[in-house]
Amino acid sequence: MSKKYDLVVLGSGPGGYVTAIRASQLGLKTAIIEKESLGGVCLNWGCIPTKALLKSAQVFEYLKKADTYGLKIKDFDKDFESVIKRSRSIADGMSKGVNFLMKKNKIDVISGYGRVLPNKIVSVENGGKTENYEADNIIIATGGRSRQIESVPQDGKKIIGYREAMTLPKQPKKMIIVGSGAIGIEFAYFYNSMGTEVKVVEYMDRVLPVEDKDISNQLQKTFKKTGIEILTNSEVISSDTKGKGVKVQIKSKGQISEHEADIVLSAVGVKSNIENIGLEEVGIAVDRDKIIVDEYYKTNIPGYFAIGDVTPGQALAHVASAEGILCVEKIANHDVEPIDYENIPGCTYCAPEVASVGLTEEKAIEKGYSIKVGKFPFTASGKAKASGHSEGFVKVIFDEKYGEWLGCHMIGAGVTDMIAEAVLGRKLETTGKEILKSVHPHPTMSEALMEAVADAYDEVIHL
Repeated sequence: MSKKYDLVVLGSGPGGYVTAIRASQLGLKTAIIEKESLGGVCLNWGCIPTKALLKSAQVFEYLKKADTYGLKIKDFDKDFESVIKRSRSIADGMSKGVNFLMKKNKIDVISGYGRVLPNKIVSVENGGKTENYEADNIIIATGGRSRQIESVPQDGKKIIGYREAMTLPKQPKKMIIVGSGAIGIEFAYFYNSMGTEVKVVEYMDRVLPVEDKDISNQLQKTFKKTGIEILTNSEVISSDTKGKGVKVQIKSKGQISEHEADIVLSAVGVKSNIENIGLEEVGIAVDRDKIIVDEYYKTNIPGYFAIGDVTPGQALAHVASAEGILCVEKIANHDVEPIDYENIPGCTYCAPEVASVGLTEEKAIEKGYSIKVGKFPFTASGKAKASGHSEGFVKVIFDEKYGEWLGCHMIGAGVTDMIAEAVLGRKLETTGKEILKSVHPHPTMSEALMEAVADAYDEVIHL
């Protein structure tokens, strides 16, 4: 038997590495196991490198519209390979940063493929050798991967997932994206901005189907203006990669049509990484691809915990981090409260950005609330007009009886930063009247939030 630890974390994504750091801060002797690169999918293949790609697309669009700012720029173009290279460089730097944090916090990093065993043991295989590690507590944070569907089987070359979409050696002329959640929408924006002909296929009746209908409709209009073709109420029923590119059959409103592309990106969700990590041997309960946990992330087997994408909560990096912190604080016998999953912000980093928290208007009505709804368009915002980003709006929903802030939905430039005000306000049980009496700086995009609240209470000034 090798070393014994107070805590061993399996997986070093934004759930795992944050958990390990907090555990070390609390005085727990901690080790973290990673089979690939520190930082997991988020830092290496997800959140961070995609944002680098999206920033390149945004800068390229600025250049194309330079004349609207009174600037003249000639002879500019993109270098697709350099865009990809920049993204990878940023991801590599972030991973090295996590390695620094591990050393700073005296966390042992164990490289290899980890599996949990009975009696609170983790085995790690690396280079043909296997070592066992004992721990008082084990946290499973193995994350997720691109979900496969039968009609669009990924081969990593012509039919790809998000990892390959970030490192294509050559920019495709035509791309079909299956699924219009955050991943599909962000890549649709990126590749369209770079000049690829993009088609989005969505099974539901609108893009970003988890968002408020008004937000989805606005984004769909914007995307169509930029040349992205969107097929809703549609599904890919078959794919053929035998030729030069890919041929897919799409069923839309009862009609079947054939479409061709150089690349098909499957973005239909996330599959939990729970296979071959020892769950069956230990007896850890699983239901519908998720590890069953209580409100403090305990599994049914004492000493074993699970956080992040392998559990039933939202598959978001910030959720995994929050769960990990709460989990180890509970292990350390701190007085903590369970996470409120109704107050988790969701963000999509396309242009315009989308951000939301709480109930949609439709859900609020379904739950029986009598509501007040306010909207404020960025076309009426001085800062938005001056910055050249006047598209979009802020929408707020309040309970008419008590003034509870039920939901907030935004589409526009910078709204993924602005949404934090709504998250904090809801956490503090802030009412609409209190938002109205909180002075917002002028001129800023954030004023739109105050104005939207004012609209809900028939006190709006600038409309």
